[in-house]
Amino acid sequence: MDEDFLLTTATSRHLYHDHAAKMPIIDYHCHLSPKMIAEDHRFATITELWLGGDHYKWRALRANGIAEQYITGDADDWEKFLRWAETVPYTFRNPLYHWTHLELRTAFDITETLNPESARRIYDTCNEKLAQKGMTARGLMRLYGVRVVCTTDDPIDSLEYHKAIRESGFEIKVLPTWRPDRAMAVADSASYKAYLAQLSEVSGVRIDSYATLMEALRIRHDFFASEGCKVADHGVSEFPWAQCSASEAEALFAKVYSGSELDAAEVVKLQTALLLDLCRMNHAKGWVQQFHFGPMRNVNSRMFAKLGPDAGFDTVGDWNSGQALARFLNALDEDDKLAKTILYNINPAENHVIAAMCGNFQDGSVPGKIQFGSGWWFNDQIDGMRLQMNALSNQGLLSRFVGMLTDSRSFVSYPRHEYFRRILCDLVGRDVEDGLIPESEMKRVEDMIEDICYRNAERFFNF
Repeated sequence: MDEDFLLTTATSRHLYHDHAAKMPIIDYHCHLSPKMIAEDHRFATITELWLGGDHYKWRALRANGIAEQYITGDADDWEKFLRWAETVPYTFRNPLYHWTHLELRTAFDITETLNPESARRIYDTCNEKLAQKGMTARGLMRLYGVRVVCTTDDPIDSLEYHKAIRESGFEIKVLPTWRPDRAMAVADSASYKAYLAQLSEVSGVRIDSYATLMEALRIRHDFFASEGCKVADHGVSEFPWAQCSASEAEALFAKVYSGSELDAAEVVKLQTALLLDLCRMNHAKGWVQQFHFGPMRNVNSRMFAKLGPDAGFDTVGDWNSGQALARFLNALDEDDKLAKTILYNINPAENHVIAAMCGNFQDGSVPGKIQFGSGWWFNDQIDGMRLQMNALSNQGLLSRFVGMLTDSRSFVSYPRHEYFRRILCDLVGRDVEDGLIPESEMKRVEDMIEDICYRNAERFFNF
């Protein structure tokens, strides 16, 4: 992977090296630890930095026949790293092969390929560099030219680390993101009531009705805004839609609160009401709202019982989202309560459905008000990103696209932005050389590349 990796034409190379590569990074959706940033965490080993919490790598390790002991178990850091080094040569054509070597090059100046023969050298070199000044959580963010980071935070979170970061004078903005998924997890009454108790405590509201639940959420929503939050994020499996009156919402909440279980149709009704009300809050604040939808979660029950969520046992869902999404967005638009919105689908079969859907709710108030988000999760790879950008180009305006995000827990995942930028520049550069975009428009093309890489997000989120 040389400097022209993924860049197949002279125009692609020009667009990347002279424009995209020079732009800073806005990481408007990630799962970085605010605590680590606040404390400027120093990583003991490359294993801690690289393999801890990375379920992409964990899935590859398991597929390569590596025992769980060396993945999430109690094996020491060198043994875990060695198993990853053994796995990397088997990841050809998987984005992990590219990410691994981009991360080694950009963070550690290592151009050698990782394999069992090079593992010890690379492990020792990385650890030596991690011990150097500046190779900390904050230092790595500086290294990659990051300007803004939006973490993922529950309404009950204290945001104490965000406050500490802000008061420390750290030059990179680290902002919270409102992620109220647990406030919508009404399918399990026992765990839901336990969450309501926590929400009640932090909000100061005695939650015993749908109305008081919304009051508590509104108080926490206001608190997030006071701490600099400008973004909401909502994760759903099947996008909920069902008509639900105020009285029905109260009755369904009372049923959950009493300890009874809702049936499937009742869950959808109550979740629809909750999500609509949460979205109205987002609109009132002028926030951007994101919807990540479509995954099947925790499909391996044995491993879920052993390791819990986010361990690499989620998959692509095959539900049809279009009808529910259309009705949901329309319900908000009817009352002029539809905030700036980004839609991320996990099933690429829905790319054109979602890209076309965005066009139905553009209202001329904001360029690209409804965004088709970058290839997410299982689509965060060459084919997935090309398919997403092609669908967006055909159905909407690629030029207004807010670009890439890491969606990662790792402080060295920023080469995903480089990966995306190379793919973007190659896509557009080939169009120029194929005569699909005239060379006389080159200045506009250059501006478009810089906009997608940075400026569109800066303007869209008002950072």
